[in-house]
Amino acid sequence: MLVIENCRLTWPDFSADYSMRVDKGDLCAVIGPSGGGKTTLLHMIAGFETPESGTLTFEGQNLLPLEPAKRPVAIVFQDHNLFPHLTAAQNVALGLRPSLRLTDEERVLIDDMLDAVGLKGFDTRKPGEMSGGQRQRVALARALVSGRPLILLDEPFSSLDPGLRRDMIQLVGELRRKRPVTILMTIHTPEDVADLADQMVFVADGKVVASDVPSAILGGPLGAKIAAAVSNT
Repeated sequence: MLVIENCRLTWPDFSADYSMRVDKGDLCAVIGPSGGGKTTLLHMIAGFETPESGTLTFEGQNLLPLEPAKRPVAIVFQDHNLFPHLTAAQNVALGLRPSLRLTDEERVLIDDMLDAVGLKGFDTRKPGEMSGGQRQRVALARALVSGRPLILLDEPFSSLDPGLRRDMIQLVGELRRKRPVTILMTIHTPEDVADLADQMVFVADGKVVASDVPSAILGGPLGAKIAAAVSNT
């Protein structure tokens, strides 16, 4: 279980105070208005932002003393963050070995992961030779091949057209069922993930305003407010 309790962060123009829980193995969709604190929440979990107070644990381990590289976390950003001079296989390999010095078994694992995300035969292509959706698949493969049990997806598919975006979200759901990972995904189109997510949290003004199953969040008293908020993102 991921447990966040009263984690407070402050800046001159913004403050946040997060409390929430996500069960192990769940897919949690994080929704809310632009600038409301969704990305800050993920960055805090990943270790890019440090709270002034509160507790942050995953599977009973205190994450706050750990630097980002030491946390059991892999993150996929909206801009995929691939290295343009490396091939798809090499970009994925960074999730295993930053030195790119791979064993034969690790090379097989990378090939299998590219196959799993629908990129069989793309191992020698560089990011500039792939579409936006294919580059995001490489980034997703890199996160999954790392073996880290907590995956953070920061609006990774928002730049894709609606059909491709839904395909990628379905792919995340399929891969999650095959691998024991917990996923938090920020998204500005909650309807795309309503059937797949186990939990949905609404973040606004730096706080978790509501947390429940998607049907309760989207169809409950906050439904109209959420619809208005996400329509402006």
